[in-house]
Amino acid sequence: MTTLYQDLKDKLARLHVLEQMIVVNTLVFLFTGFLSLVLSNGRFYVLDFLSLSNDIWEVFLNPWTIITYGFLHYSLNHLFFNMLVLYILARTFANLFRPRMALKIYVLGIISGAVFFSLATSLFPGILNINGPLVGASAGVRACIIFLCVYMPDKLVGFFTLRFKLKYLGIAMVVLDLPGLLSANSGGTVAHIGGYVLGFYFAYQLQKGREIGQFLDNILDYLFNKKRPLKTAYRKKTKKDRPKPKRDQNAFTHQKQIDLILDKIGKSGYESLTQEEKDFLFRAGKK
Repeated sequence: MTTLYQDLKDKLARLHVLEQMIVVNTLVFLFTGFLSLVLSNGRFYVLDFLSLSNDIWEVFLNPWTIITYGFLHYSLNHLFFNMLVLYILARTFANLFRPRMALKIYVLGIISGAVFFSLATSLFPGILNINGPLVGASAGVRACIIFLCVYMPDKLVGFFTLRFKLKYLGIAMVVLDLPGLLSANSGGTVAHIGGYVLGFYFAYQLQKGREIGQFLDNILDYLFNKKRPLKTAYRKKTKKDRPKPKRDQNAFTHQKQIDLILDKIGKSGYESLTQEEKDFLFRAGKK
């Protein structure tokens, strides 16, 4: 049993962070489905407790729902299509960005979707058709997509025999989503727009050398870094004991190198990269 647990743990650790989010979303869906079999109202109780209410005052009373709603799905189709896109995004982010970058965009997209949804329910009552709570990872998924479309807009992507620039994909997604504001799922569309805005702003600021998600680093360090330095008695440091420069001191230069390679991909395609540049992107994606 211990060997099986350790094997599963190791395999999970080797997944890209967005693939880990797929696992989490799937397990939550299976858990809520199991509750629906065991308890008559078990699944609905969990959904009510973790979904984002369309009453802003309930959101204030249950602040955890600003994030937890993004890991719930009403149906298998809802889950499948969100996770399919997330899997495709994981492949792209793995080659171009550090895993934590993708996680921060995803989480902030979910939070932004929640903020837009809550504001819409309080500022436009009766105008938008928002009659129930919000669930689903769509805002986080869309934040990741628009981030890529804005950060490397001229990168060519293929769809069967068609080839087009990423920026056109982003424009098409937003335009096709807007009519949803008049649909029965207008609340979901509002959350999508929140994801779009976050993804755009994150990429825009990153192009200027500023990362708006840095404040999440301490939280993520606390949640995922189990090893903590032990306290030791004070002793005078010698030249040998002086701390080595931290790796993240060169983070900005490292990102600039990635930016230059991304520009080359956007202009000439991935095939135009030298083997050294491809190896550099591969190593960067593993960090």
